[in-house]
Amino acid sequence: MGLLFIVPGFDDTLRVNGRARLTTNPELLETMRVNDRLPTLAIVVEVQEVFMHCAKAFRRSHLWDPAHVQDRKTMPSLIKIILDQTTGAPDDDEMSKIDAGLEQDYKRTLY
Repeated sequence: MGLLFIVPGFDDTLRVNGRARLTTNPELLETMRVNDRLPTLAIVVEVQEVFMHCAKAFRRSHLWDPAHVQDRKTMPSLIKIILDQTTGAPDDDEMSKIDAGLEQDYKRTLY
């Protein structure tokens, strides 16, 4: 597996490569408890390689430059994009309800 660690405001990134496995080990999961919520599954990473990526791609993309940030209000939600590309999105009123429900679910299940 490969992990790329991105820190907002930093152009350099940290790459970690290795082997991953899934676990349901209760003792390990207990160490990850947040706000009385316990995960049901964890990923254990055996690190084999770690290195820095240079900043060129992020600098070319202007990723952290506020002048280049897409106004999120001009774009449809991710779920609408997916529905448009698969089964077809419902009308705007129904889509607003779906988006609002998803936002409530994020707030309810964040931890």
